[in-house]
Amino acid sequence: MKEHDFIKIITEQTKSDFLGDDCAHLKDLGIVVTQDNFIENVHFKSEWATPYQIGYKAAAVNISDILASGAKPEYITIGLSMPDLGEKFIKEFYRGIEAGSYGAKVIGGDITGADKVFVSITAIGNTNGRKISSRKNAKAGYSVISRGKYGESSKGLAELIKGKRGNEFIKAHLEPELDVEFSKNIAENIKEDYAMMDTSDGLADALFQIAKASCVTIKTNYIEGMFGAEDYHLVAAVPEGLMDENIIARVYPFDGTYLQIDDRKYSNYDELGLYKHWS
Repeated sequence: MKEHDFIKIITEQTKSDFLGDDCAHLKDLGIVVTQDNFIENVHFKSEWATPYQIGYKAAAVNISDILASGAKPEYITIGLSMPDLGEKFIKEFYRGIEAGSYGAKVIGGDITGADKVFVSITAIGNTNGRKISSRKNAKAGYSVISRGKYGESSKGLAELIKGKRGNEFIKAHLEPELDVEFSKNIAENIKEDYAMMDTSDGLADALFQIAKASCVTIKTNYIEGMFGAEDYHLVAAVPEGLMDENIIARVYPFDGTYLQIDDRKYSNYDELGLYKHWS
């Protein structure tokens, strides 16, 4: 089963109006909410990552979604299931959680025993004074902006698989740096609706997802590393004139193709050849 088919079934069964973005925007409460799981031997291997790095990334992948919404990271809860790995593991894990939370406070959670490390985090963002994004808000005439180098995390993963340890690409994979200021600058200064996502599944993925949700065509030139994943940069479709120094693509009326990279057109997500959870 494809992930998008899975999500389609969930949407149909729950009939929820909040599904579609990485964060649910609860306007009546003034918050956004997101949740991600971080599972040993699926998202990380203990022989590759220190307890600090496991905690850091488990928190950061959730905070990244909060930043992609435009909200301010405020609180997190942590569900942690694990074998008895000792006091040192717990101390270092929560030291990583603190660093990867980017100012959000731990307010609760749950602890259980398990045969491997399983982390599930819920993050809450404050929307006060900020305009919140949705991937369906890209409009023809908008520019697409982003900053940061792409492909470094994928290179780091490849290095880990080869048995290497400790270089800059590996650090980019295990301890991705989040761009808090990028999110803040947009959300506090923009007046119009806009679309923003993180690039946890790759820049090409984010561009396609925004284009499809907004029913527009996004055109760009090939960017090195854009088919890699887990860089955790932000990409936003915004009106011209906002952070123009970071333009990487343009938004056009829908022409039957969601994403065009140089002369290559992508009308179907599977054509991108990106990671699949069930394959």
